[in-house]
Amino acid sequence: MLVINDLTKMYSGNPANNSISFTVEKGEIFGLLGPNGSGKTTLISQIIGFLKPTKGHIEVSGTDVISAPDMARKLCSLQPQENISLNGLTPRQAIELTGRIRNGNKREIKEKTDELLKDLQLEEWADQQTEKLSGGIKRLVTFCMAIVVPGKLVILDEPTNDVDPIRRKLLWEQVRKVANSGATVLLITHNVLEAERSVDRLALIDNGKLVGVGTPASLKGAFNKKIRLELT
Repeated sequence: MLVINDLTKMYSGNPANNSISFTVEKGEIFGLLGPNGSGKTTLISQIIGFLKPTKGHIEVSGTDVISAPDMARKLCSLQPQENISLNGLTPRQAIELTGRIRNGNKREIKEKTDELLKDLQLEEWADQQTEKLSGGIKRLVTFCMAIVVPGKLVILDEPTNDVDPIRRKLLWEQVRKVANSGATVLLITHNVLEAERSVDRLALIDNGKLVGVGTPASLKGAFNKKIRLELT
């Protein structure tokens, strides 16, 4: 579903992404794990067609999205790292509108919106103006917008930021549902525990370089002697 080969993005002579290569299979939940500033968001900005790589190749569902960035936005649905402005809309309206923009069936969008609001325990705020809502609730609304009519590749950039523990668990259940329905999920996070519990495979990125790819278990084994445990 996703092929990235020798991807490099330079800023003022410095690599934000440095010769990154990996593949993601259909229906897989693939984590991109790394500290803040490691190049994760730069990478997905190139996948979605917002940035053009300095060199390298990106393919989504067989399409070269570097030469066809408009197709990238048709093939992918994105929850960005920062909450987008939803002023003047209710959560229900924002989710349904996104589904219509993505050419979903009107009846199916309404049913899916109702289902998401219920499953994520958002019904209390469903018809309130979003500017009155907390950051965590807004975060869940943007998550719903990304999956109400999912692209073939669903990109979630730090989806649980500001979300309370109960709804985090509910959110991960929805992520698994998306993958089980046939979509591929690319999850960007710096939360090690959430990544380990939620992904099928993951890539570790640091200072723009890929330092490991595999299952959580295999990577833990490979880095076993390099882990430091601090107890307080």
